[in-house]
Amino acid sequence: MSVNRPSPHDSARLHVTGAARYVDDIPTPAGCLHLAFGQSTEAHGTITAMDLSAVRAADGVIAVLAAADLPFENDVSPSTHDEPLLATDTVHYVGQPIFLVVATSHTAARKAATLAKVDYSPLPPIFTIEEAMAADSRFEEGPRIYSRGDAQSAIGNSPHRAEGVIDMGGQEHFYLEGQAALALPQDDGDVVVHSSTQHPSEIQHKVADALGLPMHGVKVEVRRMGGGFGGKESQGNALAVSCAIAASMTGKPCKMRYDRDDDMVITGKRHDFRISYEVGFDDDGRVRGIDFIHYTRCGWAQDLSLPVADRAMLHADNAYLLENVRIESHRLRTNTQSATAFRGFGGPQGLVGVERVMDQIAHQLGLDPLEVRKVNYYAEMESPDGGLSAKTKQVTPYGQEVSDFILHGLTSDLATGCDYAARRAAVAAWNAENPVLKRGLAMTPVKFGISFTLTHLNQAGALVHVYQDGSVALNHGGTEMGQGLYQKVAQVAASTFGISLDQVRLTATDTSKVPNTSATAASSGSDLNGMAVLTACEAVRDRMAEHLASVRQTTASAVLFEGGVVRVGGDTLTFPAAAKECYEGRVSLSATGFYKTPDIQWDRIKGEGRPFYYFAYGAACSEVVVDTLTGEYRILRTDILHDAGRSLNPALDIGQIEGGFVQGAGWLTTEELVWDDQGRLRTHAPSTYKIPAASDRPQVFNVALYESDNPEATIHRSKAVGEPPFCLGVSVLMALSDAVAFCGTAYPALAAPATPERVLAAVQRVRGLA
Repeated sequence: MSVNRPSPHDSARLHVTGAARYVDDIPTPAGCLHLAFGQSTEAHGTITAMDLSAVRAADGVIAVLAAADLPFENDVSPSTHDEPLLATDTVHYVGQPIFLVVATSHTAARKAATLAKVDYSPLPPIFTIEEAMAADSRFEEGPRIYSRGDAQSAIGNSPHRAEGVIDMGGQEHFYLEGQAALALPQDDGDVVVHSSTQHPSEIQHKVADALGLPMHGVKVEVRRMGGGFGGKESQGNALAVSCAIAASMTGKPCKMRYDRDDDMVITGKRHDFRISYEVGFDDDGRVRGIDFIHYTRCGWAQDLSLPVADRAMLHADNAYLLENVRIESHRLRTNTQSATAFRGFGGPQGLVGVERVMDQIAHQLGLDPLEVRKVNYYAEMESPDGGLSAKTKQVTPYGQEVSDFILHGLTSDLATGCDYAARRAAVAAWNAENPVLKRGLAMTPVKFGISFTLTHLNQAGALVHVYQDGSVALNHGGTEMGQGLYQKVAQVAASTFGISLDQVRLTATDTSKVPNTSATAASSGSDLNGMAVLTACEAVRDRMAEHLASVRQTTASAVLFEGGVVRVGGDTLTFPAAAKECYEGRVSLSATGFYKTPDIQWDRIKGEGRPFYYFAYGAACSEVVVDTLTGEYRILRTDILHDAGRSLNPALDIGQIEGGFVQGAGWLTTEELVWDDQGRLRTHAPSTYKIPAASDRPQVFNVALYESDNPEATIHRSKAVGEPPFCLGVSVLMALSDAVAFCGTAYPALAAPATPERVLAAVQRVRGLA
């Protein structure tokens, strides 16, 4: 079997040697032109005059386009057509594209873009949550509310109560490969677009609209991305559309890539959140009632903010049975970059809110935070037939049954494996003897729902060819951004045909081969595309088996594909020989496959249904040390046990868990986005924005997979492993809170990111010095 076994990433050698080809590495034809945006310098205002004469006269400039020069649709929004490619009369954030330069080189285009003279009549900007609430500046009328039971009555009747607020900052995607696109004009006005995108079909759609073409006139190809993390789900639209328009107008290839500063200034980030809460609980820390209010800062355009905010609400329970709960969500419009998809898609923000609550309950009662978490867990109670009985059915705040909960066993195994109890005692002993350096320890769980919450996106297609020499070519709608999707899907195909991986080749994702694809997002890449490829491979394999069996006067069920050979009755053929025989027997060796996720339905307005096919689980235990004189800290050790179902590729999954944890910890510790009072992003380069480096990872880092098949019929009973591990980084924030709590008696109430400055301020608050 090729599946459920570790194997290297299909491009691993290319990655480490620098030979992997990305959009900027594609050899361009002679005469290729280069593009750059002219950007707004005002956060909110009306354009009263725009003199582009100096731009047009600059060296190397071929053309300069404003909104009025665009041939068809001036829109790159993934949702409600509220995001013009080029600003018309009003600008909405600093960095918004207002004109487009087409020049003979990348440098010439960028230099020319700075020469414009633009006059604005300023309008009052809205930057903060408070300003947006006061102005009722939002994307939905009133708040969205999901509820179950009677939260306020339960809180009022509880023996104990607590309340608080936690602010969570946004996050820059900081993919290694920046946004980039290349458009090649074709016959009859058609265009081929190479784009660093997670959503080729959306690029195809937007380019077709911008050029007035049917979608079949646009072909989008994506071989790989140097990282995406959600930042290439919709943010690549502007570059691809710009290149296609310029290529159509000039008849020449056109290319565009953002420099890192431009990339950070122009593109959207993770949504920053404020979550206020009120909770009632008993002596054991069990939640009786809880009320959350989510404030989501969405930026100037809607983008994907509504489903992001929805998913935050859907993860407000995390791993905990909340029988009386109310979740209120405000989606606020501000004059900043349009916040967009980011790994977890709002789920981590909702999860952090309830983890803060568990931490505060434990502090208030003087209990071990892990015990408080466990007492609030969903139950693992099974009836004799393997399902939950009617008496023990448990549902989420949005009404989905939780019948696959495994965190009791997983948490117990991790606590034993990492020696949690003894280390907790050791931390307390250390802190009693050390007045300056304080240690903290925390174990936090994750329950993450897997599926797109927009139901129709839960589909995928695939195309499989078996050639007469026995080699196999695959194509599907998923995109490879370093996560190993291509390798996993190749393993599925190799396993189905019983051949080695080197006989299988995945070709670049291509809208002309597999149409109407969904974004590679929502952790669904392997689930959806793996099943589509399996369906196509089984169709070809069954045709081969039927033909080979009929020739030998036996049954197709007796034909066995394994170990690189095909056994038919008493004959044994190599797979290439079998393929050649089937070809000569005029058997079709090509098939399409299609898959749609079953058993899901969701009403986002009512907040009811089954939005997720299944849940992925995990837990992390992190230990930190804090210098209470400076706020500086280090992650000493992290132990992770994560549920990947029956992993398709344990090596790739462990890599995703490691990377997801570090990225999640970075969001909650060092990655701070700062805007000034004019709405200018001041942290727009590696010099001012701190992503985790190799030296920031835990000094001791233990990661293991939890052995547990997915009870749902996913591809080889595996589980998604893209987004859930990101949430494991919450253990670092809670460990920092634990360390600070040893400085006094007050609750630390750490905001995120918990930068050294914020940690020091929390230390001073706890000590009564601030």
